[in-house]
Amino acid sequence: MLEETDIKDILEEVTPVVEKIRKYFPETWIWDLISVGSSGDVFVPVNVPDTITEWKAGMFCMANTGFGLAKTVGLNVFQPFFLEPILPYSVIRGEEFPLKVTVFNYLQQCIKVQVTLEKSEDFEISSCERCEYSSCICGGRTKAFVWNIVPITLGNVNFTITAEAIQTNELCYNEVVIVPTRGRKDTVIKPLLVEPEGTKMEMAKSSLLCPKGPTLLENISVQLPSEVVKGSARAYVSVVGDIMGNALQNLDNLLAMPYGCGEQNMVLFAPNIFILQYLEKTGQLTAAIKEKAIRFLESGYQRELLYKHNDGSYSAFGHIDPTGNTWLTAFVLKSFAQAKPYIFVDDTHINNAAGWLRRLQLQNGCFRSVGHLFHSSMKGGVNDDISLAAYIVAALLELQTEHPGNTVTKGLKCLHAAAPNITNPYTLAVMAYTYSLAGRMKERRILLNHLYSIAIEKDDTLHWEEAKKATKIYNPYIWYQAPSTEVEMAAYVLLALVSVPNPSSDDIISASKIVKWITKQQGPHGGFSSTQDTVVALQALSKYGGLTYSEKGHITIKIKSKENLVGHFEVNKDNRLLLQRIALTDIPRNYTAEINGEGCILFQTMLKYNIPPPKNVPVFSIQVETARSTCIESSMTRFEVLISVSYTGKRVVSNMAIIEVKMLSGYIPDKKSVQMLQQSSHLVKKTEVQTNHVLLYLEELSHNASKFAFYVEQEVVVKNLKPAVVKIYDYYEKDEHAITQYVDPCVAEAEKESNTR
Repeated sequence: MLEETDIKDILEEVTPVVEKIRKYFPETWIWDLISVGSSGDVFVPVNVPDTITEWKAGMFCMANTGFGLAKTVGLNVFQPFFLEPILPYSVIRGEEFPLKVTVFNYLQQCIKVQVTLEKSEDFEISSCERCEYSSCICGGRTKAFVWNIVPITLGNVNFTITAEAIQTNELCYNEVVIVPTRGRKDTVIKPLLVEPEGTKMEMAKSSLLCPKGPTLLENISVQLPSEVVKGSARAYVSVVGDIMGNALQNLDNLLAMPYGCGEQNMVLFAPNIFILQYLEKTGQLTAAIKEKAIRFLESGYQRELLYKHNDGSYSAFGHIDPTGNTWLTAFVLKSFAQAKPYIFVDDTHINNAAGWLRRLQLQNGCFRSVGHLFHSSMKGGVNDDISLAAYIVAALLELQTEHPGNTVTKGLKCLHAAAPNITNPYTLAVMAYTYSLAGRMKERRILLNHLYSIAIEKDDTLHWEEAKKATKIYNPYIWYQAPSTEVEMAAYVLLALVSVPNPSSDDIISASKIVKWITKQQGPHGGFSSTQDTVVALQALSKYGGLTYSEKGHITIKIKSKENLVGHFEVNKDNRLLLQRIALTDIPRNYTAEINGEGCILFQTMLKYNIPPPKNVPVFSIQVETARSTCIESSMTRFEVLISVSYTGKRVVSNMAIIEVKMLSGYIPDKKSVQMLQQSSHLVKKTEVQTNHVLLYLEELSHNASKFAFYVEQEVVVKNLKPAVVKIYDYYEKDEHAITQYVDPCVAEAEKESNTR
C-alpha cells in the first residue's frame, strides 16, 4: 500500500503523462553468468520487466580465493493502479473463453476506471449480459471485468486492454473520486496461442544440391491431403550453404520429441561435439557458436550424470532401472571422452564406465548384454550380440588412446570369428566402421564389398534397407522419411568410408552418394527419425564435411510460382552457416527453384498442417475415456482421464513408447496424480507435465491392454470446447503411432442427451 506522501507526489505531479504499454512478462528475469574482473565491480544495465510484482534477486561468486554468496535483495515494481488479464495458455479456434481482467487500486482513495478491449479481426466478442466496463474502485480494492472471446484466426493473437482513471463528479461509496496524474492509464498487450483443430502433422523434404554449369531446376510440389483442417497449412523453403548448417541452427531442438531419458538426453549432448569438431577443422568456429555449443555440452553433461549408477554404468532412467545398460554406457563413455577438449569432464566417470564394460567381456571377446534395450532392432539373436560388441569396440577406439588395450584386442577377435556368418546389414555396417577405426583394412574391404552387393542405388544415392521391411502404402501427400535403423546403417557405412587416414577416391564417391541419401531423410529441425540415428548421422556428416570442405562457392536460388518470383536466396562463404527461409503462402501449389552457381546447398521444403484423427490404427490401439461424478453448469470441474493402450504390431513387444495427452483448453493436469503413475505401473518409467501436455514414457507395450489414469482440473471456463488429442507413438519408429481424442465428460453427456431427444 502506498504511503500518504506517495499519494501527494502522484496527485501534484505536473509533468506530461507518458503512457507505457506493458507487454514484457518473463517468468525469470535475469539468469546470467557475468565476469567481474580484478576490480571486483561490474555494472550491468537492465530493463525492468512490465510485471507488477516483487522481484527477488540472489547472486553467488566463484573465484580462485573461494566461494561467495550474496544476500537476497528485493525490487518492487508497481503503479498507482494496474490491470492484470487472465488468459489460458492456448485455445482451439472456435472455442469461447472468458477474458477476465482484474484492476488493482494501490491508492488509498477511490478512482473510477474505464476498461476497454481493443477490437481486432483476429477474434470476436460475444454479447455479455450485465457486463460493465467502467466502475468505482476504492483504495486497496480490486474489480474484475469480463469479455467473452471467440478466436477466429490461428497463431499468436494479441489482446490489448486499457484501464484509464476518468474524472467524475459522482461519489464512489460516499468518497470523492481522484484522478492521479502519474500513472493514470495502464495498457497491457498479452498474446494467446490459438491452435487449429485436429492433429498436428509436420514433415520435411530435404536435398543436397550441388549445381555446376547450367541452371539446376528443383521442383517443389506442396500438396495437401483432402481432410486437412482449413487454415492450418503452412509451408516454408529453407536454404543453408553448409552440410551441418541446419543442425547447427537447432542444437537445442534437433528432434521435435521429448528428451526425458538418459539416451534421449544424449541427442542434446553428442551433436555439439561433432559440430565443434567440424567447425574447428573447417575454420568456421566463431566465439558465439562455441559459447552456445559449450553451454549445451555443460548442461547435457550434468543432466546425464542423473542417469549414472553407482557401479559406473548408465541406463535410460538411472536408479529407477535395476541395472545399467551396456549399449548406453558405451555411448556415454565415448561421448564424454570426446567432449573433454571443450568442457570439464571428470575422468572418474570415463574410467568407471570403461571398467564396467570390461567386466562384461566374455572369454571369447564378446560382451554380455546387460540392461533393457528400448530399440527392438537391436534385440535378440547372435547378430545383435555382434552388433553390440562392434559398437563397444568402436566406442573404445573412439577414445583415441595411444594403446587400445586388451579389451579392444579381444573384442576384435570376437568380431573376426563371427564375421563369416553375419548377413544382417546393420551388423555389417557397424563392423565395417569398427574395422576402419582399428585399421583392419582387409576385413574392412571385405565387409564393404558385401554391403555394396546388397545396397540400393538410385538417382545417384546409396543406402540399405532392413531385411524384413514392411511394405509402405504410397501416399502422394506424405513425404517419405526412412526408419531410424536404415539411417543408422547408411551413417555407419559412411563413417567406415571416411574414418581411415586417406580415403580413396572411390570411397569418397560412394560416400557422396550416401550423403545425398542421408540428407534426404533429415527432418525439419536438423535431426532424423529418433535419437540414435540423429547422433550417428550427424557424426558421419560432420566427418564427411570436414574431408570435403571448400571455401569456394557462390550460389543464387530463385523460388518461382509459374513465372512469378516468390523469393530469392544468395549463399556465399560469408553466410554459408546462415539458415535462410521464406514462407510459401499459396498452397497447395507447385513451385520451382532455379539454382545457379557452384558449390553445395542443403535445400529443404517444410510442410505443417492439421488433420482430423485417422480412423485406422495398424500398430497401436488407444482408447480414452473421461469420468466425473457430477456435472454442474458454470462450476470449475475436475475429472479423470482413463487411457487404454496396447501394441498391435508384428513384434512381440514395442520399442519404448510415448503417450502425449494434450489438455483441453482451460484445463491443467493434476501433477500429483500424474506422478503417481510411476508408482502404480511398472511400465511408466517417467512422467513429464509440460505447459499444456502430459507425457508418459512407457518401457514397452505388449499385445495385452495396459491402462493408465490421472486427473485434470479446470483453470479457466472455456465454452464450445473442442476435443483434445491423445497420441501414442514408438520413439524409434515414428510411423508407428495411433491417435484418438477426448472431451469434457459433461460436454459429452450433454451431447448424448441432445441426440437422444
